[in-house]
Amino acid sequence: MRHLLLMKRMILLLIAAACTAPVLQAQQMPVYTLKSCLEQGLQNNYSLRIVRNHEQVSKNNATPGNAGLLPTLDLSAGYRGTVNNTETKARATGETTQENGVFDQTLDAGISLNWTLFDGFNLTANYRKLKELERQGETNTRIAIEDLVADIAAEYYNYVQQTIRLKNFRYAVSLSKERLRIVEERYHIGNFSRLDYQQAKVDFNADSAQYMKQQELLHTSRIRLNELMANRDVDQPFIIRDSLINVAATLDFEELWNATLQVNASLLKAAQNNTLAQLDYRKVCSRDYPYIKMNGGYGYTLNKYDIAANSRRSNLGLNFGVTVGFNLFDGNRRRERKNARIAVQNAHLEREQLEQALRADLSNLWQAYQNNLQMLNLERQNLVAARENHEIAMERYMLGNLSGIEMREAQKSLLDAEERILSAEYDTKLCEISLLQISGKVTRYME
Repeated sequence: MRHLLLMKRMILLLIAAACTAPVLQAQQMPVYTLKSCLEQGLQNNYSLRIVRNHEQVSKNNATPGNAGLLPTLDLSAGYRGTVNNTETKARATGETTQENGVFDQTLDAGISLNWTLFDGFNLTANYRKLKELERQGETNTRIAIEDLVADIAAEYYNYVQQTIRLKNFRYAVSLSKERLRIVEERYHIGNFSRLDYQQAKVDFNADSAQYMKQQELLHTSRIRLNELMANRDVDQPFIIRDSLINVAATLDFEELWNATLQVNASLLKAAQNNTLAQLDYRKVCSRDYPYIKMNGGYGYTLNKYDIAANSRRSNLGLNFGVTVGFNLFDGNRRRERKNARIAVQNAHLEREQLEQALRADLSNLWQAYQNNLQMLNLERQNLVAARENHEIAMERYMLGNLSGIEMREAQKSLLDAEERILSAEYDTKLCEISLLQISGKVTRYME
């Protein structure tokens, strides 16, 4: 008996500590709204920062020089020396002359310029491809931003849901505690049996265990939200300003679908992939044209001779030239052209497939959104009835006209009604977030 009393006191102390801790720490905790969570996440989230760095790389690459449109200018200098043993035989006299250790030297320095003027539009296709990759980098960043906004919004409202559920379980514990007190008092005076007392104790312990389990789920949601916002302390406690899940019931399907076709980031990326495939095909076809290259240079050369008639000779001057060529056969052109043409077809098909998939996802989400709105209205009506039923049951229980099992059933009906309406609100909110994400409007949560 004493062991049970100690266990009950420990549970009550744990619940009391959990209830009073937020009040004591409220002044030290940051207070978040959905907008402030999104702002912090968009600024600090590690995955988004990595995507932005990739975007910067694509911007750095999109230059005329990287595409080969600009000339190359090289500065070079060199020194060369030779040591030879020479033997010279005069044709007229047949006299042979030998020289050992003849040391000749050459010193040169110069600037050379090389510039491809035309290569069958390959250079312009290269530059256009780099610019398209730059735009695709921006699209990838936009996709990452929209995904992060959707993730933070979903987890934010999940935290609100878990907080409300914790309050409901705390209320359930208080009801079970009051019922246990009544049963215990009446058990001692003989109005209730030991079975009633034991059942009330079992229900109280079950509600207390559920409350502690809910604390764990709330803690998990808090860690996840801190992780998305890239807080250094992922276990940092905070306060969420919203205490309800407000659901938007004014969305329009046609408006969402039209927005999807116009601004959906995944569709935009698919169109960019189609453009890249066409540019690759153009690069292959550029081999059918001649190429024109220009080269020029300005340099100085100094030669020193050990035994020649002249001891030294130097040259300072300009050289230039133009090369025109045409590739007649390389063995791979036909195969690469066929493959590039197939890649263009695949990019077009992938874009159409994505559009169809988005239409299917939007239709499914819209149906779920509509059903959840209707369920939400029904559950709100059920909650009113469940509260009235619980109040009547409590009055009858206090008068002794209702058994403990029937009282527990009324309490459970109330808690189930609160749980169903909370789940319906959260499910509807998730559908709303997903619909806005597909239609490219999810960033409205930043407003």
